[in-house]
Amino acid sequence: MRNFKPAAVSLGAVAVMAAAFGSASPAISAAASSTSVAAQSSASSTASTTTLMTRKIGSVTAVTNAKGFTVYSFAPDTSSKSNCNGSCAQFWPPVKGPAKAGPGVTGKLGTIKRSDGSTQATYNGHPLYTYIGDKKPGQATGNNLNLSGGVWYEVPVSGKAAAAPRSSHSSSGGGYGY
Repeated sequence: MRNFKPAAVSLGAVAVMAAAFGSASPAISAAASSTSVAAQSSASSTASTTTLMTRKIGSVTAVTNAKGFTVYSFAPDTSSKSNCNGSCAQFWPPVKGPAKAGPGVTGKLGTIKRSDGSTQATYNGHPLYTYIGDKKPGQATGNNLNLSGGVWYEVPVSGKAAAAPRSSHSSSGGGYGY
C-alpha cells in the first residue's frame, strides 16, 4: 500500500497535464476519467438547487459550495458562455444551477445554458466551477492556475478579481500564456 500512493499522485499529475495540453493516450484518459468522476462526486453538490456558502481560505473570504469546496471562475468565460467544455469540464466540474445564497453570499446569482444543454450557476456574471485537485474543503489549489486555455481564480465574496498569484499555486510553463 505504501507504494500505491505515489503512483496515484503521478497518475493525477499526468491527468492534469493531459487536460492542459490536449488529448492523451486512451489509458491515461480512462484513468483520468475515473479519477475525475470520484472527485466530482466529492466536490459537487447533488441537490437540484446548489447552495453557495463562504469560507475564509488563506486571506480571502471565498465562495464555496455547500460542502466547503472552493468555487472558481475561468478568465476566458463570458457572462453568457462557458468556455470550459469536454475534458476541461471533467477537471473543472461546472457548478449546477440554479444556486441559492447561503450566509455571507452577497453577489448576484444567475444561470447560463451550457453547450451540452445543462444549467450552470453564475456569481456576479461569472460561470462557476469546482476543481478536482481540491481534495478537502477549504483548499484552493486551482487558484491562479493557467490551464485549459486560461487562468482560474477562486471567487471572492466581493466578486472582485482574486489576489495576486501565490507562489505555491503558480504554474510555470503551462497553459497558453495569455
